[in-house]
Amino acid sequence: MLVKNFRVGGVGCEIQEVGIYAYGGLLMREIVAGWGGGWVGLAGLSHSQSSSKARTDGAPGGSARVEEKGWGGEALSKVPEVTLLFWIVKILATTLGETGGDALSMSLNLGYALSTVILLVPFFVLVGFQIKAKRFHSWLYWAVIVGTTLAGTTMADFADRSLGIGYPGGASILFACVIGSLLVWKWSVGTVSVDNIVSTKAEIFYWVTILFSNTLGTALGDWTSEGTGFAGGIYLFLGLIAVVAGLYFFTKISRTLLFWAAFILTRPLGANMGDFLTKPHDQQGLNLSRFVASGVIAAVMVLLLVVFPQKAGSHPGDGK
Repeated sequence: MLVKNFRVGGVGCEIQEVGIYAYGGLLMREIVAGWGGGWVGLAGLSHSQSSSKARTDGAPGGSARVEEKGWGGEALSKVPEVTLLFWIVKILATTLGETGGDALSMSLNLGYALSTVILLVPFFVLVGFQIKAKRFHSWLYWAVIVGTTLAGTTMADFADRSLGIGYPGGASILFACVIGSLLVWKWSVGTVSVDNIVSTKAEIFYWVTILFSNTLGTALGDWTSEGTGFAGGIYLFLGLIAVVAGLYFFTKISRTLLFWAAFILTRPLGANMGDFLTKPHDQQGLNLSRFVASGVIAAVMVLLLVVFPQKAGSHPGDGK
């Protein structure tokens, strides 16, 4: 047996749970041992994230309910592995959100309010499928991300312009929404770590926060471009993202905080890129068709996801 005489440095491991799971038509025995605050899957000696711990469901005797497991005993993550490709596709998705949202509200002249209602419908449908899914689906995940950027564009424009509160007022309200979402998430779940999104409740908060963060990013992009121009805004936010990357690699600042900072900053970068592509020459843009630009960006996203398939992974987080 795998657990026979299992001791590390004279310290015994407390066996938490022994279960038999059916996976892919085969029986798999999983023995999970807790040791030193970490979690070691002895079946294959795989290490799972701290957020993959068994969660009790209040049953008598303290029995534990375990999330759906993978072959190594780890909870199946429904978010993609965060690599350079993740951030490239994220920036493309935010740019597509800007050009696509403007195409609906401006080129088709539907207005910000109606465009927001129209775009929120597919977002809610897609996020419903995403939450319902049992494992990571790359196409579905990125479809929801694009849905948040499309709706975020028209929501931000509605807040900034239709409500008459301007960019500072709109950005302040949306920033408060992001902070409020994170606070409620922390109060409800106990952590806002994004290192392994596996529970339904955490995933709902994850997508609500992303929707607000992408909307905030749009407002920030429009606000800063007034002073820097679209090209200047691109350089500004590329520089800020580089600063966040430097803090990630060379400091011990909360990984969760840095992840959300980078996630928010990629949205105004995409907003400035989208406006730079489509705004008229007299506004320092390239004056490309919003529909053509959206089609090209979508095609590049599809090509990247086909050529470089993504796998499920963890977002940078520290359990806080």
